[in-house]
Amino acid sequence: MLTHIRQRLFRPREQWEQNLVVLWFGNFMAGVAFSLIMPFMSLYIDTLGDFSAAQLSMWSGLTYSITFLVTAIISPWWGKIADRRGRKLMLLRASLGMAIVLGAMGLVQNVYELIALRLLQGVFSGYISNSNALIATSAPQEKSGQALGTLTTGTVSGTLLGPLLGGVVAEMTGYRTTFFITGTILFVVFLLCLAFVHENLTPIEKGDQVPAKQLLQNLKYPHLIIGMFVTTMIIQASNNSISPLLSLYVRQLMDHGKNVALVSGIVAAIPGIATLIAAPRFGALGDRIGSDKILIGGLIFAVFVYIPQAFVQNVWQLGALRLLVGIADAALLPQVQTILAKYSPHNSAGRIFSYNQSFQAMGNVAGPLIGSSVSGFFGYGGVFISTTVLVVINLFWVNQNTRVLRKNRADAAKKTS
Repeated sequence: MLTHIRQRLFRPREQWEQNLVVLWFGNFMAGVAFSLIMPFMSLYIDTLGDFSAAQLSMWSGLTYSITFLVTAIISPWWGKIADRRGRKLMLLRASLGMAIVLGAMGLVQNVYELIALRLLQGVFSGYISNSNALIATSAPQEKSGQALGTLTTGTVSGTLLGPLLGGVVAEMTGYRTTFFITGTILFVVFLLCLAFVHENLTPIEKGDQVPAKQLLQNLKYPHLIIGMFVTTMIIQASNNSISPLLSLYVRQLMDHGKNVALVSGIVAAIPGIATLIAAPRFGALGDRIGSDKILIGGLIFAVFVYIPQAFVQNVWQLGALRLLVGIADAALLPQVQTILAKYSPHNSAGRIFSYNQSFQAMGNVAGPLIGSSVSGFFGYGGVFISTTVLVVINLFWVNQNTRVLRKNRADAAKKTS
């Protein structure tokens, strides 16, 4: 038994496996870096001027959303360059650019400078999407689901750890130091990618690269790929509709009791823990039975998990249901990415994943807007009902757009029988 474990751990690694290890760590560090500063961003803004409560909410919302808006616009352009020059170059561009930008946020003197840097952060986005593209194009197709599921756990675990580290560092040394640490972390990611990530790229000349419309028309299953873009947007909107309000819902359930911030942090982290454990397993299962089956199963499961969250009576019931949300999440975005990887040409993977990132960013913007609007009319519980409606819409959408995959499997089964 021990000999078998040693052989697996210390066997020679293929190039794609080495890339996966390095990019897992890079995604982990990127997840830490991004989430490190978000819990206290509004508090940091409050130190940059004398704002009323309404002004603080406005500046906080603008500071949060501007990065995603720019990301949605600029991602396709970076994806086009990635297919010509390589995904490794985009990884280096994103990690170094964001290292500088996030470090500089610790030096700002007013909210306008902070917003300008958050805008630049959107310009330099793309580390995680290009990691997915590089692994998708280098891993064997029969292992792509497991590889992308494993890669997702890096981002999830980093995002889980980041708020805790950020809170500790901010409490001990102040907000500005946290930005300097974040910049340093991303510079380390840049160095790791520079030294250890390798890509076998066949460059595409600028004149040989087809326009976006023709690229989508040339796909074997264009409706499937476009369907996955929309699915990503709805998944992100669903997940993020409750995120800005979760701590307020926890406070309501605890009747304004003690340790609301701590309990809110735990409740917020629980889904990520479940996703961290389940994502690679769902990825491997999807490689065997079909990623679309896992995706549809995850959406059905999510429907039954979101509804009862609107009616919980205490925070422990909410925590248990949020754990199940993490299991549903593990069956969603990683499977979308796997479908994109399996049914897109490798020489266009950069653009395909960048388009997906644009839709993901749009979901990140739309989700909190939906949640805030619904909660204003129907209370916090209403947000979970509206999220369920989004999931049901997504379920019908995915079922419609993945019929071609089920038909192909049925035809293949008839030929072999």
